[in-house]
Amino acid sequence: SMFNQSLQAQGCCTFYCQSCGEVIIKDRKLLRVLPLPSENWGALVEEWCCHPDPFANKPLHPQENDCFIGDSFFLVNFRSDLWQPRPELAPVETQCSSENHLKLKPKANTKVICKRCKVMLGETMSSETTKFYMTEIIIQPSERKFSIIPRSQFVQSVIAQCLVELSAARSTFRFTIQGHDGKVYILLWLLNSDSLVIESLGSSKSIKKFPLLEDNLKADSCSAWNAVKVLYQPCIKNRNAEL
Repeated sequence: SMFNQSLQAQGCCTFYCQSCGEVIIKDRKLLRVLPLPSENWGALVEEWCCHPDPFANKPLHPQENDCFIGDSFFLVNFRSDLWQPRPELAPVETQCSSENHLKLKPKANTKVICKRCKVMLGETMSSETTKFYMTEIIIQPSERKFSIIPRSQFVQSVIAQCLVELSAARSTFRFTIQGHDGKVYILLWLLNSDSLVIESLGSSKSIKKFPLLEDNLKADSCSAWNAVKVLYQPCIKNRNAEL
């Protein structure tokens, strides 16, 4: 994938906040870039093993020079970056009990926030392991100068690539997009992964019909783009609950 190639091809990589360009991890030498199992692998183990799950309560944590890649996130080890400016943790939420003491809410301080633009980049999984979302982080070789990619263009390309890779690897074509709270916002059905969007020369009608293409037109003089074709159904306001 694009993520594997960009990480493995270079000795040192720098992690940036995609929204503002803030350096999150600087000059990290990655010796191992490995894909994680499916997020539902635990259920599959129970189906295939005749004995208790040997991997129960044994999470996969990356070492100092590792980067583990999930379906929509990176797992990296922050232990060696203590000397660097770290992203902020969200303020710890508190609540009052009947004894007038303050209690910490579980997992209230796991959010990782960009110091510059305050965007949520990911969450802490343990004292050393951090999960970064693919839609919020961009990874480049350290010697390459960072250039801002239009936000809509970047998110579109990341989601489109995830859909293509998951459908090829698992023969799955229906997806849900969920929020951090687990709430489903959109249902997606991948129809075609080999479509082509072509703009007629000298015409701006495509920009009016597809406003999100405006970023692509400004960034690239090409008049054709690879695209995926999806059917989507919104789930907000209790729509399509049964579907």
